[in-house]
Amino acid sequence: MSIEILMPALSPTMTEGKLARWLVKEGDEIKSGKVLCEIETDKATMEVEAVDEGTLLKIVVPEGSEGVAVNSVIAALGKAGEKYEAKQTSGRADEQTSKPAAALTPLSNISAQSSQALSQDFVYSSARLLVTNQGRIAASPVAKRIAQERGVNLYAVIGTGPNGRIVKEDVLNAVQQTSRRADEQTSATKLPTPAQAIPAAAAGPNAKQLADLLGQKYTEVKNSPVRKIIAKRLTESKQTVPHFYLTVDCELDALLAARKALNEKENAKISVNDAIIKAVALALREVPAANAAWTEEAILKYTDVDISVAVATADGLVTPIIKGADGKSLVQISTEMRDLAARARDNKLKPTEFQGGGFTISNLGMFGIKNFAAIINPPQGCILAVGAGVKSAVVKDDKLAIATVMNVTLSVDHRVVDGAVGAEFLAAFKKLIEAPSVWVK
Repeated sequence: MSIEILMPALSPTMTEGKLARWLVKEGDEIKSGKVLCEIETDKATMEVEAVDEGTLLKIVVPEGSEGVAVNSVIAALGKAGEKYEAKQTSGRADEQTSKPAAALTPLSNISAQSSQALSQDFVYSSARLLVTNQGRIAASPVAKRIAQERGVNLYAVIGTGPNGRIVKEDVLNAVQQTSRRADEQTSATKLPTPAQAIPAAAAGPNAKQLADLLGQKYTEVKNSPVRKIIAKRLTESKQTVPHFYLTVDCELDALLAARKALNEKENAKISVNDAIIKAVALALREVPAANAAWTEEAILKYTDVDISVAVATADGLVTPIIKGADGKSLVQISTEMRDLAARARDNKLKPTEFQGGGFTISNLGMFGIKNFAAIINPPQGCILAVGAGVKSAVVKDDKLAIATVMNVTLSVDHRVVDGAVGAEFLAAFKKLIEAPSVWVK
């Protein structure tokens, strides 16, 4: 009897993905642990390994296919010569007539609204995820019994037990989130959405239709899965998170001198951005209320200081994480950041390296941008936008002087962090930047 290989859920909010490449072909003998294919998510391309053994009878979803729904059949194993007969629907997510059960999010008890694409941002135990299939899913007996009683699809549940094993709490949380999602969908049907309330004709032509109408020339660049997810999450963040902004100027001359001396002493290549990461981490340790995230039930105040750093890639921004940044030296942060940035650009980060984080830094100073305001990365409560250090006239002791000044703007989720807390954080950050002798070492 053939065994169907399903499209795995590679993140808590994933409902579809791109089957980037098959590494095997029909008729190949498959051993347990053999890498079958590569699945592209919004942040990385991950390999999928086989659990069972047999002959690859059929590749159902060809490589390059986008919008492949989680839990849809992508291939089938069986005995050599056996004919595969489809057991369930497979293919693109928009062709599915039913939705898989909700995946468990590590931030337990988050409402469906606040967990819409909880940005990059949750921790998995391994980047090499196994294909699960009938009879081989790792779950405790109690979890299986509850799933059967409550009608939970275990293939859509993320396990938090040892080695990703699904435990009782995982199933109960999945039940709870499914119920909430159903309630919200029921509520949503009572009132028309803005899109439903406005006739389609009133919206007018889109950019492509308008360009065609006016005879404008253009080149189409197809939206990648990464770009689509980034667009979705930024829109949701700006529409649902109450942003407010705080700005301060920091003098950099003392930090630049301390950095130069440390690089010479350690034969290192510490950047200003590395120093900013460390200063943010120390400021969060001093003002822990800014190291927080929003949920409907509670504000989560993180005890670890894990800093997400925006890195530009061909497909958009990725935010690898410097974990425990407050306890690392500048040399350690510099070495780690260079490695993470390089692998982010090559799409080779592990999920544990970009999912999570409590605070984000976005630095456009190296591009000559003096100041800007960044969009918050939910569920985090803050993001710091860093501009370029520029020679400017400043007043010192009632006299004009020249100093290298860096402008930073803190975007804050007002549900999580109040203005006074944001101001306190920026004051701590400014103090560290302008008096680096005690920590740049």
